[in-house]
Amino acid sequence: MSAAPVAISVEGVTIAYGEKVIQRGLTFGVRRGEVFVILGGSGCGKSSLLNAMIGLHRPTMGRILFGGDDIVTAEGADRLRLLRKFGVMYQSGALFGSMTVLENVRLPLDEFTDLGAAEKDLVAAAKLNLVGLLAAAGQKPSALSGGMQKRAGIARAMSLDPGILFLDEPSAGLDPITSAGLDKTIRELSRGLGITFVVVTHELQSIYAIADRCVMLDARTKTMIAEGKPADLRDHSDNPYVRQFFLRQAEPAAAGSKGSQSS
Repeated sequence: MSAAPVAISVEGVTIAYGEKVIQRGLTFGVRRGEVFVILGGSGCGKSSLLNAMIGLHRPTMGRILFGGDDIVTAEGADRLRLLRKFGVMYQSGALFGSMTVLENVRLPLDEFTDLGAAEKDLVAAAKLNLVGLLAAAGQKPSALSGGMQKRAGIARAMSLDPGILFLDEPSAGLDPITSAGLDKTIRELSRGLGITFVVVTHELQSIYAIADRCVMLDARTKTMIAEGKPADLRDHSDNPYVRQFFLRQAEPAAAGSKGSQSS
């Protein structure tokens, strides 16, 4: 079976803030319909890369293509058209506390469509149903658990029916059972609706549960050091740091350190 076509191409991207380079020379493709994970240790630039991919931060070099159109250089109507191709769930859920859950999910429909009020409510309710949150439609975000808030954030990201969803640390702050349930929802949405997911996380259990493929960023070399299926990288990578990450191993003690003793 041939591989699915590429939905997003990242080509030679360097991300910097002033003189400080965060990541350099990033090149990879995200295939249509897959769950693609951006991973790495704390401070390696995962969220900075996501912000570049969704157009919030302009890379200093390189291109980020959605179906051949570069979001880095797109302007005006062309940029708006590209932005409509994807939805984003931020780490906190980013829900408006003064609105009900349904109103939060309906907000993009209010801003970008001419649908009537009843139609917008119907669409928003359908998205909430997809993430198992329809019963909470009339509640305020403050009444929801952390996991429910993230589900509501995913529902809002889907409100305009984009083909691509970006999720920033969806499992952060969740207990293992809630996190596993959210992983299951992501897989079901990917398989059932054909949505392409780009997920930023360093949670190993979630990576193994949801990722079709991943790229690993490294803060020390300031570039990507691995690309592939998580299990393949764990078992076959020739980079010891990659294996150490996937096997959840501590940094080896320095020779002659205070805690080491000869036998």
